[in-house]
Amino acid sequence: MPLSPLTGEQRYAGFWMRFWAYIVDLIVVFSLTGLIVKPFTMIDSFREATLWLWSVSGLLGGVIFFAYFLFMTKWRGQTLGKMIFGLRVIRKDGERLSWSDTLIREVVGRFIHRLLFLFFLYAVVAFTPRKQGLHDMFADTLVIHE
Repeated sequence: MPLSPLTGEQRYAGFWMRFWAYIVDLIVVFSLTGLIVKPFTMIDSFREATLWLWSVSGLLGGVIFFAYFLFMTKWRGQTLGKMIFGLRVIRKDGERLSWSDTLIREVVGRFIHRLLFLFFLYAVVAFTPRKQGLHDMFADTLVIHE
């Protein structure tokens, strides 16, 4: 069942609103990472521990980053940053976000941007009619003003 009917009157969230919401989310994620990972880095063996090419603390930070966006978006359709700015992620058809929608949008989309250092592709939001980023297009989602 759709959460709300999608009409042509939806106000799509533009680049700058999404950018500032993302900055708030980064503050939250870095704070969580500091609270969770920092105590372990005081242990010498943990600080020096590596898994292939990555440090264990770096991997934990990445897990926290992706988990925050994944679970907040699936649970509420919005992260804390989006809540503050009155934004919400919805499916194009108005149905509730599924796990696959959320995984594609939040993990695959962000991984591609981060792995390939293609942060500039987030600017696509400014030039598409529905203000969609590539990760939104992959997942058939929209970010709207509530």
